[in-house]
Amino acid sequence: MTYLKYFEDARKASRGMTGLSKEKVNQVLLDLAAMLVSKAETILQENEKDLAKMSVEDPKYDRLKLTTQRIKAIAADVENVAGLVSPLDQILSEKILDNGLDLKKIRVPLGVVGVIYEARPNVTADVFSLCFKTGNVAVLKGGSDAEFSNLAITKIIHAVLEKHRINKDVLVLLPAERAATEALLAATGFVDVLIPRGSQSLINYVREHSKIPVIETGAGIVHTYFDETGDLENGKAIILNAKTRRVSVCNALDCVLLHKKRLNDLPALFEPLANEGVELFADRDSYQILKNVYPQALLNEATAESFGTEFLSLKMAVKVVQDLDEALDHIAEYSSKHSEAIIAEDGERITRFLNEVDAAAVYANASTGFTDGAQFGLGAEIGISTQKLHARGPMGLEELTSYKWVVRGNGQIRK
Repeated sequence: MTYLKYFEDARKASRGMTGLSKEKVNQVLLDLAAMLVSKAETILQENEKDLAKMSVEDPKYDRLKLTTQRIKAIAADVENVAGLVSPLDQILSEKILDNGLDLKKIRVPLGVVGVIYEARPNVTADVFSLCFKTGNVAVLKGGSDAEFSNLAITKIIHAVLEKHRINKDVLVLLPAERAATEALLAATGFVDVLIPRGSQSLINYVREHSKIPVIETGAGIVHTYFDETGDLENGKAIILNAKTRRVSVCNALDCVLLHKKRLNDLPALFEPLANEGVELFADRDSYQILKNVYPQALLNEATAESFGTEFLSLKMAVKVVQDLDEALDHIAEYSSKHSEAIIAEDGERITRFLNEVDAAAVYANASTGFTDGAQFGLGAEIGISTQKLHARGPMGLEELTSYKWVVRGNGQIRK
């Protein structure tokens, strides 16, 4: 099968995006939000077909599963995007040169944005809304795990676009087969940037094989350091939320680092986790404290593999550290540069942590569960960038733009 026509259609649709008014774009998004809710039953029926193919024990199952409430949340994010101010045409800088040339640096769309993602049907609507708001065309390659769900949402988006007489190829959903991934990775001249969303293995594969510039997003190996000065009640609530709020997302907590002077507080700190059935992989010191108080079936001795693992489930590693320096060293070695947190009352230690930890989002006395485009006021997100070039952290509207220089003259020539 040839995929060239998909890419040609996307590139052609991209040229037509500049003619859409901001009012028209917002109306399309509001209509889409309403239709997602009204067609929720259809989406859920198709989602059930996908769920039937996956074991409930699979960490991706929760990400794949849609509910009426989750569909309403997806629609709300689309509405939020419609209500945001478009960054397009924003003048980033301007000046007049000595020769009279008028220079303006102006925000413009990236062009055609390719996204490869796994069992996350919400990504279909999120990516479309953000790309459409910023004048970009989206070329999506979802996994076979979510094939029916992605198709259902795409059909709804296309129906709204056709209602407004807009080229439906501003959203292209590639077939679910693996060959489509290979074609997208090689679609130079058609796709301007590629964004993988999913496991570390998916991100690594895309980075290593893509001929198109890649923005890395997704993998989160997340730590929270409980300092000698940490407040116990705050710690209990923050760690519980970061670990159990939604275990299959990339901002979920994977490892607690505990100051050695707080070892005796460990049973109380982790009591809420035991009540939620969190399985622990504890280093020697923490295991000795927990072995008589934490449920035996949920307590394991940690191995080397326990650290630097993104669990995506009700599992978590625990390590006792001598001081802040050792905590910082551990994070530097194992972090995926997504989200990291400290629980402490000492201002100097908090400042050191926030300054020295190299991650897209760093927290003091708050749950890492807030690393999310909607929570950060971006409406929605296309992913959490863990790299440093172009974008970092939740990627919202501004991160889906580039800029160009607009130069106006009145006959100047360069000698």
